[in-house]
Amino acid sequence: MTLLPGSLVHVLNWDSISRRLISLGEKPLTARDRGLTAALLARLADEVPPPFAVRRFLPLPTFSHGPGDLHTGAPGERDFGSHVDQTNYSVVVGESVVVKWLTPPVPLPHPTPDIFAHLVDSGFNDTAPPYAALTGVLDGREHLLALVTGYLPEARDGWEWCVDEAVAGTTSFAAELGRLAADLHLALSTLPSRGGAPTGDRAYRALAEALELTGDDWLAGQAGTMRRELAVLESPITTPLIRIHGDLHVGQILQWRDGYAVIDFDGNPTVTDAASCQPAARDVAQLTTSLEHVAQVAIKRRSVPPGRAVEWAGRAREILLTAYKHRLAARNRPDLLDETLIRPFEVEQECRELIYAARHLPRWRYAPMGVLRTWYGADPRKENIA
Repeated sequence: MTLLPGSLVHVLNWDSISRRLISLGEKPLTARDRGLTAALLARLADEVPPPFAVRRFLPLPTFSHGPGDLHTGAPGERDFGSHVDQTNYSVVVGESVVVKWLTPPVPLPHPTPDIFAHLVDSGFNDTAPPYAALTGVLDGREHLLALVTGYLPEARDGWEWCVDEAVAGTTSFAAELGRLAADLHLALSTLPSRGGAPTGDRAYRALAEALELTGDDWLAGQAGTMRRELAVLESPITTPLIRIHGDLHVGQILQWRDGYAVIDFDGNPTVTDAASCQPAARDVAQLTTSLEHVAQVAIKRRSVPPGRAVEWAGRAREILLTAYKHRLAARNRPDLLDETLIRPFEVEQECRELIYAARHLPRWRYAPMGVLRTWYGADPRKENIA
């Protein structure tokens, strides 16, 4: 993605930028808007006029213009390319900043700005540096338009790097992921927020919907066992309810030049009724099941023998959980994790994966079905031969 010619960049003054931003609800940002992102960043150091506002978290870096950018008066920008599967539209500016445009803009309140501010205050650094959030009033209501974070060089998400780990059979990464998840929850546990405790009703509804949408006879035969595992959620939740990530899977953890970073605090886009405050076990369960999904990807896409892939996922899961618990204990907060909730949340998560596959991504069905067949004694290869 190249920047607009210099003469057009200078046309992108605040008036022209604001006119384009006002139209975002009807015409989301795309690659056609070359130059707009860099031009906006150049003006974020100053106050922006109504109906827009900027919430700042960390100072923006100073951009260095490369030789190819000198004629424009602004740093170069590019998108991530069509190979990146993302709901929104992200632009890299000057190889140092990422602007994620929400397409379409999302009405406030939105969890990410508050979480960004709190993570900065808490000293949590295992994420892309949060710089700013751009909001604006559209059709009489304030919306989140864009999030500005740091660019992490050589970053790959877990659906790439973690699959490579599964193929290689290595698990050294798992302890670091457990430590990272624990530090995230320790930071978020001090963020004041309200939210109701999860109930068995929601999990049972997810199971019923998964059975209906999947129409699979084998899965229907396991429904009784799955309901029994979900029954734990009928008891009162006694573990602390904290602000959680809400969509914590390996795809949200980048492996980059200097380590690992968790990203995307937007919550689960497929669950509209999720409370902001939940047990930490909810995130932990989604992270552990995602390791098992990685194993299924390795079986189907990389021809790893099923037994070896499943064994790898089990080892990685145990290492991650051990590191997570040790970190909580070292910070005197072992109470944040109720291990009895992990399994029912894992079962509910697989139901939600099946619902997501049925409604949005049919080719993904093999992964949750492969995991369930592994759990309940069937041959996982039956879901990986297609």
